[in-house]
Amino acid sequence: MSLTVEAVQAALKGLIDPNTQIDFVSAKSVKNLRVDGGEISLDIVLGYPAKSQFDIIRKLVINMLRELPDVKNVSVNVSSQIVAHAVQRGVKLLPGVKNIIAVASGKGGVGKSTTAVNLALALSAEGAQVGILDADIYGPSQPMMLGITGRPESIEENTMEPMVGHGLQASSIGFLIDDDAPMVWRGPMVTSALEQLLRQTRWRDLDYLIVDMPPGTGDIQLTLAQKVPVTGAVIVTTPQDIALLDARKGLKMFEKVGVPIVGIIENMSTYVCPSCGHEEHVFGSGGGQKMCKEYGVDFLGDLPLNLSIREQADAGRPTVVADPDGAISTLYKTIARRVAIKVATLSKDMSSKFPNIVVQNT
Repeated sequence: MSLTVEAVQAALKGLIDPNTQIDFVSAKSVKNLRVDGGEISLDIVLGYPAKSQFDIIRKLVINMLRELPDVKNVSVNVSSQIVAHAVQRGVKLLPGVKNIIAVASGKGGVGKSTTAVNLALALSAEGAQVGILDADIYGPSQPMMLGITGRPESIEENTMEPMVGHGLQASSIGFLIDDDAPMVWRGPMVTSALEQLLRQTRWRDLDYLIVDMPPGTGDIQLTLAQKVPVTGAVIVTTPQDIALLDARKGLKMFEKVGVPIVGIIENMSTYVCPSCGHEEHVFGSGGGQKMCKEYGVDFLGDLPLNLSIREQADAGRPTVVADPDGAISTLYKTIARRVAIKVATLSKDMSSKFPNIVVQNT
């Protein structure tokens, strides 16, 4: 009996993507499947960036298909294709940006900005086009973390070019003011400034724009959540009860304005003594996972309290670029992949499917 397309599809139906835990056929990742005699060729197109996983997945598919009878050769090409997903109703989409992911916290001091920049760099390392918007007008930190100095260029009127650091496109009020200049602004001025940064920056073909949200859940944060076209939100917390209390408020804020919660990251989860190796849960343990169960959202992972994370961010070379193959970078990349996979499961943006309707007098 000769090898058939149906037999290959049936085999692929039983092969699970180790990252999504969904088979490649159900995920609609199998493209251009051809069977010619004993020759099999196909493409695996992932809906999330995973450059580090391409070779693993290719070998997984090849080894499985070689077990089929009458197979002589298997050719598999693995790639990623990121698509745009839906945002809140009534919010204007952003040209040049497929997906906006808000990274938020209910309170300050939980390492949200450091987490945001490392997630952005991790997505970039996996092959995505990524930008970061520093939405903390009162305390912008991304220019320092990305090691960027200078002022953005303005090629067209009322627009500015994004600054670039470690391959990330970036925009921040910190690029437009002196380092020691206080932002003595009331709420309406802050939200207006942020909208200008968001919409007047000429973002270039981004798969993801990470928005480093200001801490808290007051009027400014709520207004931003209503006006920024957000695909999904990531909540950063520590295991500490007071941080979790405020993180819950952040989660409910996004739910209120119709933004899906991608998941929760528990930062500063443990501290390991560099001298003796003793592990201590300085801020408590299990709080992030408990919160996820309580609200039915995904636990994206936990990160340690580690001196190197702070030192590398302060030096303008965050962990993912300073130590790309290190254990902490691996954690950031795993969490970033989970974020991208969750985003890939959200409703797609269908606005481009509908033609523009023009009414003319004839």
